Amino acid sequence: MNREELIKKWLDHNLTPEEQIAFEQLEDAKPLTQMDETLKGFKNEGLSIDHSYLALQKELKLRQHKKSSWLKPALKITAILVLGLSLYYYTATLDTAVETPIAQQSTVALPDASVVELNANSKLVFNKGRWSETRSVNLEGEAFFKVAKGATFDVITPQGLVTVLGTQFNVKQRQNYFEVTCYEGAVAVTHQDQSFNLKPGDTYSSIYGMTSTKTANNPEQPEWLLGESSFKSVPLQYVLMELENQYDITITPQDIDSSRLFTGSFTHNDLDLALQSVTIPLNLNYTISGKSILIQRE
Repeated sequence: MNREELIKKWLDHNLTPEEQIAFEQLEDAKPLTQMDETLKGFKNEGLSIDHSYLALQKELKLRQHKKSSWLKPALKITAILVLGLSLYYYTATLDTAVETPIAQQSTVALPDASVVELNANSKLVFNKGRWSETRSVNLEGEAFFKVAKGATFDVITPQGLVTVLGTQFNVKQRQNYFEVTCYEGAVAVTHQDQSFNLKPGDTYSSIYGMTSTKTANNPEQPEWLLGESSFKSVPLQYVLMELENQYDITITPQDIDSSRLFTGSFTHNDLDLALQSVTIPLNLNYTISGKSILIQRE
């Protein structure tokens, strides 16, 4: 196997034991290994072996014809160039992801001083490197946004798009459930190829494809930030799902109609009280067994 093939296989981490010995006997082995150690912390899947090899190919070919003292400085320069490209690629494409486990919440500060309160069992993804070009986040779950004034701010969810300039609003996206409530400013919602404009107090919701827009005297922020989940004419199955999110439990409904509408609330700091708040108005019973809850008719 010739020298170039050995080096390319080394870049690909694909040397056999015999080839590794042959590679280590090359005069170039030591500087190449040192360069590899320098770049280890900055490697990214987006940088292919072929690109790395092309970055070195010119020096490697010249090295075959002229063994001189300039090789190591040239390799160092190449290493700096590759390192710079790696850093640029890494910082430009790296996303920041914040996930909250069940029964926990977190606060996320965005690059423009906007603040996101992330509810339990939710995920927020954004890119710091591209933030000056586009203010956008991806959301799965539920979050309350306090957006700093500036360019357009987008919240992208699997079910719909929320666009604002500077405002406060809540977005909830769960399985077949999408809800946006405006608390301050104005919010544009795009869902199922239709657009809706919300003013303070307005809520747009879509549950199993059934959409509605309603106006109410909403408080300054969603109640879940105060340790309580509140519902207005929401199918019971989503109320039970939210109980699971806030208490890290598994609820099994038995012989009950989970599509029944529920209006009310439950606390996040007392499981028994929360279960009573949901079951008593609907004439249901519950049984607790560890982290498993059975809900059935009285």
